Amino acid sequence: MCVLERARMLLHGSSDIVSFSGAGLSAESGLDTFRDAEGVWARYDPAVYASVKGFERDPDGVSEWYQQRRRSYAGARPNPAHVALAGRPMRHVTQNIDTLLELAGADDVIHLHGAIDRDRCHGGCGHLEAVDPANPPGLRPCPICGAAMRPDVVWFGELLPETEWSAALRAIAGADVLLVIGTSAEVWPAAGLIHTASDAGIPIVVVNVEPGTAQGIATYELVGQAGEIVPALLR
Repeated sequence: MCVLERARMLLHGSSDIVSFSGAGLSAESGLDTFRDAEGVWARYDPAVYASVKGFERDPDGVSEWYQQRRRSYAGARPNPAHVALAGRPMRHVTQNIDTLLELAGADDVIHLHGAIDRDRCHGGCGHLEAVDPANPPGLRPCPICGAAMRPDVVWFGELLPETEWSAALRAIAGADVLLVIGTSAEVWPAAGLIHTASDAGIPIVVVNVEPGTAQGIATYELVGQAGEIVPALLR
């Protein structure tokens, strides 16, 4: 029996699957991965466009850049991996800031790194606003406290949102299987969730375009495109 079939049988015998996804899940929808040598982050310095210091130094420039990014996200559509995940009852923990899982029909998604379709107050008053990625607003003050509004995403050096982190830990704790898709497992603390599952004895199925993700702790590792492997696993 091949690895794909063994992993598929494991998933079909499980009643509580949790997916843990990274940028590789959405790459086939045309969204750049952070480590893509020719992707957006190879051309733009994260220290400028994805940091508090960068935003405070040049709020107009960072805001304009996110307007461009949002328009590119607005044109993206779920790929077969998103559709397969959304079609099977499970909880989803993602490092992605896109909402392609939700567009595919998933209704239980925990965004560890925030979401591109929301802005929040940079002053910390707690105000949130929904944003239309196809027609994103520019830099503007918070209507509550007057501080600048910024994308509701986690920038370098910032802590993960406590509510989402706690929800992710609860999801992992109750899982029968952890399905890891499209992540290098190198971005911490999010990657620590894989080790949390391993320490709890939860089987781990990894799908990635390169081998070595969660090296030594994956129960089954399948190398290839998520859009091909995930539907085959969940059919």
